[in-house]
Amino acid sequence: MASCGCLVLEKVEDHSGEAARGRVKVAPSAASGCGGSCAGVWRRRSEAIFPIYVMGSSRASTVAAARGIVDSADDPIWEAVKSEAKSEAEKEPILSSFLYASVLSHDCLERALSFVLANRLEDPTLLATQLIDIFNDVMMNNKDICRSIRLDAQAFKDRDPACAQYSWALLYLKGYQSLQSYRIANVLWNQGRKVLALALQSRISEVFAVDIHPAAKIGEGILLDHGTGLVIGETAVVGNWVSLMQGVTLGGTGKEHGDRHPKIGQGALIGAGATILGNINVGEGAMIAAGSLVLKDVPPHSMAVGNPAKIVGYMEKEDPSLTMKHDARRDYFEHVAIRYSDD
Repeated sequence: MASCGCLVLEKVEDHSGEAARGRVKVAPSAASGCGGSCAGVWRRRSEAIFPIYVMGSSRASTVAAARGIVDSADDPIWEAVKSEAKSEAEKEPILSSFLYASVLSHDCLERALSFVLANRLEDPTLLATQLIDIFNDVMMNNKDICRSIRLDAQAFKDRDPACAQYSWALLYLKGYQSLQSYRIANVLWNQGRKVLALALQSRISEVFAVDIHPAAKIGEGILLDHGTGLVIGETAVVGNWVSLMQGVTLGGTGKEHGDRHPKIGQGALIGAGATILGNINVGEGAMIAAGSLVLKDVPPHSMAVGNPAKIVGYMEKEDPSLTMKHDARRDYFEHVAIRYSDD
């Protein structure tokens, strides 16, 4: 039987006690192709370990795997994106030109993403060809971004039930696209190209309705679900594995300068329409309920609800950003009716 060129995943047990890892084999292509019949093979082969960002694994093993991805000869996410694009082009011939130009004509995820973002963000005075050159230069020479774009793609695939394929995040989800556009602007800002970074921020806001200052610091494995109406200020810090819903504001409280925006701990979940103001801390694994107004520090692994927000309980050890559980069921907390002290 002819080989189809699709991904085959194998589960590898690490006898040293670390989490299981994914090993990827790419079968040689055949002229006959697979007709899309193998597009879901890798999904059925223990997707929980595929490929880098493992839900529920130890953070140490996840970070170690993330560091290795850019030096690895294999790129499971990029291979998955290509496999999906081939399958979708056969199912929807009207999209074949779009999928070829956006994915199949490129040799890596970075160049494909540069093409997609440049064509979304171009305007009459900032052409797509110019943006592609800028974006390629940033992404092809920055290992942090190479790692982040993959961990973010995995976060979208793991946590957003509407994201059935990795290629959907790349091609259609503006939360992912706006986040990667910010990452490029952030690199430019840190290189001293602040005017260009601000011009990109303005264009990102126009196109995606997501306004992230290029000086803000955002970690890896981030989910911007929907993204619409998201605002993140200049001195805000967002840790790894955080999930933010639409309409979230991480803002200041006035016109003061300096460090004036929130700091969000890793693994936190910020619900739709939540507003967090000032230089305050939201602890690791905390949850901010939808529509809440947060003006004080939020302890780790707690849930803040209301306007102004109050602490209503403490959650189990798992990070809410991974479970994406927004409800406040009694059995989800270890304690209830815990409130802020007056201190």
